[in-house]
Amino acid sequence: MPGRHITDHQMRLYMKYRQTDSPPVAAAKASFSTSTAYRIEKDRRLPSQKKAPRGRRRPDPLARVFETEIAPMLKAAPGVRPVTIFEELLRRHPELGAGIRRTLERRIRAWRAIHGEEQEVIFRQTHEPGQRGLSDFTDMGELGVTIAGVPLDHRLYHFRLAYSGFEHAHVVLGGESFVALAEGLQNALWSLGGAPREHRTDSLSAAFCNLDRDAKDDLTRRYEDLCAHYGMRPSRNNRGIAHENGAIESSHGHLKRAIGDALLLRGTADFDDLAAYRGFIDEIASRRNARNAKRIDSERSALQDLPDRRTSDYEEVIVHVTSSGGFTLRKVFYTVSSRLIGHRLRVRLYDDHLDVFVGGTHLLTLPRGRPHPNGKHDQVVDYRHVIHSLRRKPMALLNLVYRDQLFPREAYRRAFDVLRKRLPDKKACRIMVDLLALAHERGCEAELANQLTADLNDGRLPDLNRLRTHFAPDPAQVPNVVVRLAPLATYECLIGTAEIGGAA
Repeated sequence: MPGRHITDHQMRLYMKYRQTDSPPVAAAKASFSTSTAYRIEKDRRLPSQKKAPRGRRRPDPLARVFETEIAPMLKAAPGVRPVTIFEELLRRHPELGAGIRRTLERRIRAWRAIHGEEQEVIFRQTHEPGQRGLSDFTDMGELGVTIAGVPLDHRLYHFRLAYSGFEHAHVVLGGESFVALAEGLQNALWSLGGAPREHRTDSLSAAFCNLDRDAKDDLTRRYEDLCAHYGMRPSRNNRGIAHENGAIESSHGHLKRAIGDALLLRGTADFDDLAAYRGFIDEIASRRNARNAKRIDSERSALQDLPDRRTSDYEEVIVHVTSSGGFTLRKVFYTVSSRLIGHRLRVRLYDDHLDVFVGGTHLLTLPRGRPHPNGKHDQVVDYRHVIHSLRRKPMALLNLVYRDQLFPREAYRRAFDVLRKRLPDKKACRIMVDLLALAHERGCEAELANQLTADLNDGRLPDLNRLRTHFAPDPAQVPNVVVRLAPLATYECLIGTAEIGGAA
């Protein structure tokens, strides 16, 4: 019968038309029979209201244990996971079987909705243009980025404007330090062209780790000075409360997914050098900003003007060059020219490099090293700094502390291993030192590495005489320069005899 299967919607239509029409007319407009209309006149409840609740189709497997065992566990340990209770329940009652897991999870969820603890409420905020910028760091290890085949252990400094969503990302090679924050923040502000009135961070928890009281106070003072230079009010969210920095925490995931997708489209996560990877990150951030261009442009007018110059984004320390031909800084040994032994140097410590000064004169820039995760010291070595001394004492190479870091390329390390296997240690060290000296003096480090690789692949030991001849200047291509000195009388003609006599 058509009238037995009417819907709540048909019932509502009928009641609407019934206000002006008779039952048969209203029933016709609602698309059911007249007899159904007369039944509705006797009972005006909706069809869904007439259905009896569906009873259980099988016995409740938790009936005898939920109130006596499960509920007490939930009250005693409110944060316990349902899977933990499930495993404990099976230990106590193996006869229940693994099929009760979903039932148990639904029952626990329902119990907590009625009897559980109150949860923290997130209060959504209204952001004003030009008011707040946020900074945070995020680990990028899961993306598997490599530089020339070597895994890159790094983080990403991430800056974002809360109102417009402007983003800036900067590759950080070390941890969450003040130096990394200062460099990344200033890069972001100068790229943006203005500064917000407030800068918020996540308390720099990693930067404060293992610092004494004086160091913490110094870090706080430098951070406040950095913000004051740009006219920003510094603020920090409470430790461990990530959602207080929610305007950037949620954006971390979106940015990392965008980078991951771009790497997949690129076909490889390997880059030729660090500059290429940083350019890749800048391009992705620019694309994301282009989608919010109108909103970002509107916020720029509300930002504060930038100061005339940047402030320091480095840490300055004084080091002493020892007789080992270098200095140790933050558990890393760096080599420098032996002429500097005994000198005190001023080092500006950046996130990815060191600038070395003697007095006010800039000497050189060194890549920044990091100690090993287990706390063991590391070395940043340039063979050019020590090769002249090593030629006088070649056997020092055999047990040199930083021997592996001394070799500029893998081909040199491989050559030394083969030389040691086939020759006495003394002769192997002498040949290896001469090879390094040849690379330095002839400026042929890469080309010599290719020659060494070819010799080793063919099973030959490096022939030093042949290599010296190969990389020696070709006499046919050396120009014959003849210098003719002009007679001094020529200069007298230029200034005039009268002036010469007057000067005399």
